[in-house]
Amino acid sequence: MPTTGTKPKMSSTRKILLILGFLSTLAVIALIAVAVTQNKPLPKNIKYGIVLDAGSSHTNLYVYEWPAEKENDTGVVKQVEVCKVEGPGISGYSHATEKAGPSLAQCLQQAKEVIPSTQHKETPVYLGATAGMRLLRLENESAADEVLSSVETTLRLAPFNFQGARIITGEEEGAYGWITINYLLGSFKQSGWKKLLHSLKSTSETSGALDLGGASTQITFVSKELSSESPENELYFRLYGKDYQVYTHSFLCYGKDQALQQKLARDLQTVESSSLLDPCFHQGYQRTINISDFFKNPCTSDKKKQLPFSQLYIEGEGDYQKCRENIQKLFDKTNCPYSSCSFNGIYLPPLQGDFGAFSAFYFVMNFLNLTGEASPVPLNKVTRTIESFCARPWQEVKTMYQNIKEKYLSEYCFSGAYILSLLENGYEFTEDNWQRIHFLGKIGSSDAGWTLGYMLNLTNMIPAEEPALPPLSHGSYVGLMVLCSLVLVSVLLFAWLLFHKPKCLQKGVV
Repeated sequence: MPTTGTKPKMSSTRKILLILGFLSTLAVIALIAVAVTQNKPLPKNIKYGIVLDAGSSHTNLYVYEWPAEKENDTGVVKQVEVCKVEGPGISGYSHATEKAGPSLAQCLQQAKEVIPSTQHKETPVYLGATAGMRLLRLENESAADEVLSSVETTLRLAPFNFQGARIITGEEEGAYGWITINYLLGSFKQSGWKKLLHSLKSTSETSGALDLGGASTQITFVSKELSSESPENELYFRLYGKDYQVYTHSFLCYGKDQALQQKLARDLQTVESSSLLDPCFHQGYQRTINISDFFKNPCTSDKKKQLPFSQLYIEGEGDYQKCRENIQKLFDKTNCPYSSCSFNGIYLPPLQGDFGAFSAFYFVMNFLNLTGEASPVPLNKVTRTIESFCARPWQEVKTMYQNIKEKYLSEYCFSGAYILSLLENGYEFTEDNWQRIHFLGKIGSSDAGWTLGYMLNLTNMIPAEEPALPPLSHGSYVGLMVLCSLVLVSVLLFAWLLFHKPKCLQKGVV
């Protein structure tokens, strides 16, 4: 008779499966542990850079940071600090050049507090002066040199690695602005799925750049229809293994401040008394101008005229349509020696792609509440908004915006009308392609402007060829290892169930 109550012996197949399962589980755990620890990113080694944007109306100091091991990647540099220097731009110290450098001291101190002291000596500092200093150099070259010398002395005394202070050209300003916005938007380099999705886009690969300062304005974009008619407006870049043929031009004296001076100089040609009724200022606004200083400016010196009075008294009229008519006279469209032009006989290929409009383009439009909507505001609404703002009495405007300096507040009507004239009459944007203009203040944490592109270029952080990269990121690699491990466990579990049914699934013995 068979003995009851004894346990059946474990089959050899079951023993082997259990051993394999145990060993596979250990292997999976070891695989995940190795993937996580061996492929773990190294601790971040942060680098810093400083750029001072010495503009015509003021100077800004920017501090940037980036992980050292990723400095050739796109989009890794971010702005961590911006400091607005008190007082005028450095060109405003032409009569007291020794004060130009010390004016930067407060912002340099702020940079010292942001950047760890152990990295001060290795942090590069650059100063680029733009159209205000270009004009001063035309007007008084020795004064411009003395201003730069004063600035250099101050920057050399700072604990950072001084890399130069110079006046950049308008074409450089345009090109570096174009590099900045496309670097921050990730237009230059894609990998993996982003690259695949990018190749499916029908739009232009890069965005054009529209920059408006106080003394100059720049337009820069990639054009497939760029001809060799005007070589001085052509730039060639090779970035991350791609070639870019770029059009750029800088219009000196066509920044918003100097454009106003040009308009007033034209008005002075026809005035019969010392009073001027100006449609570009609010009704009730008054301003006095000294004629002796007015024509010293290189932007207005060609309009110099002997007048029987020493001061001009301006009274606002607040008429947008008349203001636009006056401004449009600044753009000479009568002569074009090329296949197509913007204004003043300057070559301009057909506009192409999206455009990022920044600096004063953004500041003025943002003040007028024309930048906050998800999609670009239609041109007709922009026009109506500026027209309505210009029609408001000065006292009403002053009461509503008490925290804004009177000089800036009084010029928003002109600036808004000027921006529309420049874009519509100057560059010939229309109702159809206006929607392709995006007014940009910041992209991520960084200000849109030329400074980041300037630093990227001087530190060689944008390589000509695309650097070799691992096929997968750390996160993707770990995720893939975990997925493979789970699949392996599932296969082994299925095999065990297939070859050895649990008792609960076996039929009872009769």
